[in-house]
Amino acid sequence: MTRHAFFSFHFQRDILKIGQIRNTWLIQSRDREAQPFLDKAEWESIKRRGNQAIQNWIDSQMKGTSVTVVLIGAETYQRPWVQYEIQQSHKLGKGMLGIDMYGMKDLNGNYDSQGINPFSQYTFTNSKGTIITYPVYSWAYDDGRNNIGTWIEQAAKAAGR
Repeated sequence: MTRHAFFSFHFQRDILKIGQIRNTWLIQSRDREAQPFLDKAEWESIKRRGNQAIQNWIDSQMKGTSVTVVLIGAETYQRPWVQYEIQQSHKLGKGMLGIDMYGMKDLNGNYDSQGINPFSQYTFTNSKGTIITYPVYSWAYDDGRNNIGTWIEQAAKAAGR
């Protein structure tokens, strides 16, 4: 079964690390897809058209996906569009997981500070009122390179997808 994942992240700050994670998942198997990345010029063009244009773009990119992967950097939890993507993913019944990027080096060989888990801002429940928690893994310390496929598959199955 082909898995379609939506990646949620802080574009300006984390795009280089995001590319490493997303590309690792995609090249491991042919049965994986993810939304295309926008370059900075395309993202700026969408932003200039306003919040509704951003929301419409996000909603269109989420169509047909079974899992949302929230890539957690130092400031991800405070990004309003990441918050929207998390809330929308839960509302749509998608599987979700977080991947903490703490411990990954940037292009200069530096480490960023650890971010706050964005799921901790919410109490999610299912239709029966049962509290739902979404797992968060560490890319660096939980061997993300070899485990991302398993994590995404588990999130999809947990959501019944």
